[in-house]
Formats: sequence, structure tokens, C-alpha cells
Amino acid sequence: MKNSSSPKNTNDADLIKFTSILNDKTNNGFVVLERNDKLPYAVLLKKKKKVDHVFNFCIFCATLGLWSIAWIYITQVSSKAKKILIAIDEDGNPFEEKCYMG
Repeated sequence: MKNSSSPKNTNDADLIKFTSILNDKTNNGFVVLERNDKLPYAVLLKKKKKVDHVFNFCIFCATLGLWSIAWIYITQVSSKAKKILIAIDEDGNPFEEKCYMG
């Protein structure tokens, strides 16, 4: 009898783990596009950030060009829109994958 209740408990624990991961991501600015609690998986989107190039140029001039590395990173990497998939695999382990943004 212990074995029959064990999968249900792990299912509930996995769903709680999945929900807490989703809450963390939504607190970091992601929006849930699609969610399925039966499998469980969710597709999340973080919108593109606008880069203030005038402000970055002022910092670039003040640091005599050293800010250019951070400015390029901000412009090319961190300001892009992000789409990720969060799911729980068969073993109950959560994983996160980047989705293609075509």
C-alpha cells in the first residue's frame, strides 16, 4: 500500500516544485504564454528591454571607452527578448530550455 501512494506524493511534490519555479520566473519579469499542469510544462516570455544609448554613451565617455564592453553586452545579449520552456521530466527533475525566437 505504501508503493501505491508514493507516486501520487511525488506527483504532488513535483507539481509544487514546478509551481515554485514558475513563481520565481514570473517575479523576474517573465510572462506565462502557455501552461499545462498535466505534463507539466510552461512556456515563458520575457519582453525586450529598451537600451538607453545616450546614457550609455555618457558612461562610455566618462570611462574613456572602458564601458564599451558592457554596452555591447547590454545591447546584444541582455536586452533581447527571451522565451524559455520549463518542465518536469519523468524522474521529477525540473529543467529549463531556451526556445527559438524566429
